[in-house]
Amino acid sequence: MNLLKIGADGAGSQVRKAIGGKYLSWNYDYMGVVATLKFSEATSNVVAWQRFLPTGPIALLPLNDEMSSLVWSLPNDRAKQVLELSAESFVDAVNDAFWKQHKQEQVVVDTTRSLGRTLASILPFSTSSPGSQQLQPTVASVEEGSRAAFPLGFGHASYYARLGAVLIGDAAHRIHPLAGQGVNLGFGDVKCLAEILATSAQNGTPLGQLKPLLDYERQRQLHNLPLMLGVDGLHRLYTANNTVAALARGVGVTVVEALTPLKGFFAKYAAS
Repeated sequence: MNLLKIGADGAGSQVRKAIGGKYLSWNYDYMGVVATLKFSEATSNVVAWQRFLPTGPIALLPLNDEMSSLVWSLPNDRAKQVLELSAESFVDAVNDAFWKQHKQEQVVVDTTRSLGRTLASILPFSTSSPGSQQLQPTVASVEEGSRAAFPLGFGHASYYARLGAVLIGDAAHRIHPLAGQGVNLGFGDVKCLAEILATSAQNGTPLGQLKPLLDYERQRQLHNLPLMLGVDGLHRLYTANNTVAALARGVGVTVVEALTPLKGFFAKYAAS
């Protein structure tokens, strides 16, 4: 009987350890605080919100018209403090994180505003339109028992496949939740593996044979690694506390927001 063991057992994968190979990894000394939040009123909740703060990004991912899932990246000490807050204080902290205006160096503000105006005036497809921006909903409460935290880090297996075994999702790669790409990478792995196994079955290739599994490994590593390293770079850029980094952040976001084709390319690549 031909068997295939699929390692989908998370970042501490025993399947990955069993098949061998190097695992490149490092920790960020950050934690991802998660919770299920309820809004003050029902809304057409179809937009995921993310804000980059001096302490790290905070994001709301839609669940239904009244609720969203929170992912808040914080330094370890601050994350532990947030978890110990009362429910009311926790909600206040989340709303404050989304709405509070943080002081920026004037050179950064002036440069990004000037660049935004320039791009809007010379590019016919610029989407810089402050008046069309939607405001995120206000959080009213946190679901009891939904708060938790997990350590953040980077990880990548040198091998996704061996004879009779293959890795998918967090077993193969671990990524910062910034931009919400962890789940997209996992879904991409599943889709790619399913298509390759279906083609192999149609061709009469026994399940677990190495050749098609290596094809899966090649395709997914070529896609995953650039995105993972890009997200790692963004994390380091957004947690760097200096004027040059702040200016780079502002200019980068302004350019991508103004260039519709570039913005579309990033969105399409991240979702694939």
